[in-house]
Amino acid sequence: MDELLWYQYALIGLIFVWSGFVRSGLGFGGAVLALPFLMLILNDALIFLPLIAVHLIFFSTLIMLQSARSKRSGQTSTINWRYLKRCLSIMIIPKIAGVIGLLTLPPVIMSSIIFVIVAAYAIGYIINNPISIKTRFQEYVFLGLGAYISGTSLTGAPLIIPVFASKISKYELRDTLFVLWWVLTLIKLISFVIAGVDLQLIHHLWLLPCSFIGHILGQRMHNYLVTQETPTFFRVLGCALLIVSLTGLVKSIAF
Repeated sequence: MDELLWYQYALIGLIFVWSGFVRSGLGFGGAVLALPFLMLILNDALIFLPLIAVHLIFFSTLIMLQSARSKRSGQTSTINWRYLKRCLSIMIIPKIAGVIGLLTLPPVIMSSIIFVIVAAYAIGYIINNPISIKTRFQEYVFLGLGAYISGTSLTGAPLIIPVFASKISKYELRDTLFVLWWVLTLIKLISFVIAGVDLQLIHHLWLLPCSFIGHILGQRMHNYLVTQETPTFFRVLGCALLIVSLTGLVKSIAF
């Protein structure tokens, strides 16, 4: 990454602004909607994944601190800790399996099936006829697969979102997801350190401010979305999931 041209660095900075905006505005999609564009500049995901992981942990920490301050001031917490703990107990083993590669599934086939399933859920949100997660089996399958994909590539969010969206309120959704990403990403980041992956620490000096700009803009979008009527909120959520799914499907085939 140290031998790129100036305009390539400029494009990477803009993509990280976009990544921060999506992540803060929706609570997911910062990785899967940025990686395809980043890899068009430099086709090596291991260069960018540590950067995205550190940024995710940083901004998730900010969200948790903000929620803690709100709770101390007497406001309702925006993090559903009870459901979060339950999901983590389901997801931790598949997450570790994904990190250390205990399962060897063809990535293109697996990703394609997953993104097609998520696209179907997204269309349900868009037409205001969502496919609900009614049984514990559905919940376990989606959370388990999402955790495994998150362990392999940090892009398991599309499978996890429908579960959380059907179980907690829209006011809690983004911030609860941020805490979940904090835990899952920390596990992935530790695996990078153990494996000796370059964390690109020098590039955080200029890319973190880029992500922060996107984070501020995304926060404004989030504040607007949660004030909208519930069907409108879920239509936006569905559109985002559909875009994420199609992007992930193209990426899994192209790369």
